[in-house]
Amino acid sequence: MSQVSTNFIRLTVTLSVALALPAAWPQTPGPTQAPPQFDVAAIHPHIPEPHEHNSIWSSPFDGQFKAENETLVMLIHWAYQMPETRILGAPGWAASTYFNIEAKADPAVDQQLHNLSSDAARKVKEEMAQALLADRFRLAAHTETRELPVYNLVVAKDGPTFGPVQSNGTTINAGYGRIDVQSSNSLATLAEELSKVAGRDVVDKTGIAGRYHLALRFTPDEGPATLNGEPIPNPPPGLFIALQEQLGLKLEPAKGPVQVLVIDHAEMPSAN
Repeated sequence: MSQVSTNFIRLTVTLSVALALPAAWPQTPGPTQAPPQFDVAAIHPHIPEPHEHNSIWSSPFDGQFKAENETLVMLIHWAYQMPETRILGAPGWAASTYFNIEAKADPAVDQQLHNLSSDAARKVKEEMAQALLADRFRLAAHTETRELPVYNLVVAKDGPTFGPVQSNGTTINAGYGRIDVQSSNSLATLAEELSKVAGRDVVDKTGIAGRYHLALRFTPDEGPATLNGEPIPNPPPGLFIALQEQLGLKLEPAKGPVQVLVIDHAEMPSAN
């Protein structure tokens, strides 16, 4: 039997769980300063429209947060930086019911966030989102490390074939048979997107850090897409071959410890 280690996260509206503040967070004499929270938050069911996207807008340097066409599982993914494939135990509606959210903190929070680095401020915004989910969705969860089948993303024999490092820009765009990513750590982002289509968690073992533009086109296991009822001519190869031919990477089956977030409790959001 595999070993399971458990590290409980207790979520409350006051965020009494020990969420470590970044070292740069401004301190004042007296009682310990609690991280900021959103003062107001409006949550509404999303009304579907054709050809729409799932979007979150959250600058690390202000106290505003906006989400459109997002499920609770998507929101948990953002707030905890946990791939959706590693969020376990959520009720069915948490992955199929979509919401719009607008949240705002006191204006004084803007200046507080400006005093932090981008990474530290983003971490504080994530903690603010965690508190919002605990408050309005009554979310409670804990992390576990489980021994699970995974794929290791590694460099193929002839080496990577993607372009040079990019100076800026962030793109995460995936759909049927396509993945386009560019981020501060593009290979890790690619591994996360591959997890959604590979059937198991993908762990970045390439050892390549940096911002690259990675574009992958493949034919999903369910078969090539059709146009007017006819298969599209010259479809790309399957995922494993396409990854090697187009990016010089490959997936190797393995088994290893994977951190997952287990949902203990969640409710439909409380009234505004």
